[in-house]
Amino acid sequence: MPISHARVATDAAPRYAKQLASHFGRKIPVEEAPDGGHRLTFQETIVALQPADDHLLIQVSAPDVPALAAIQDVVASHLERFGRRNELKVTWEASRHD
Repeated sequence: MPISHARVATDAAPRYAKQLASHFGRKIPVEEAPDGGHRLTFQETIVALQPADDHLLIQVSAPDVPALAAIQDVVASHLERFGRRNELKVTWEASRHD
C-alpha cells in the first residue's frame, strides 16, 4: 500500500484541517480526532490531517499508486485554493510502498 505525506507550512493548521474536513465531509466519511486531527475516507484511500503549531501534516494511504496520485491532487488543489492568500504549497513525499 503506497503512502505519502506533505508537511505544509502554516500558522493556521487547525483552521485549514477543519476547512478541508468540512468541505469533503459533504461527500465522504470524515472522523474528527480528539487531538484536532481529521481522517477522511475516499473509498479505500485514507487521508489523515494532523495540525501542529507551524504546519499541517497530511498523510495519504491508498490501495495503489494511481489512487494515491489522484487523492494527492484533489487534496492539494483544495488546500492550495483555500490557502491562496497565504500562498500555501503542498509538496508530497513518498513515505512507504508495500
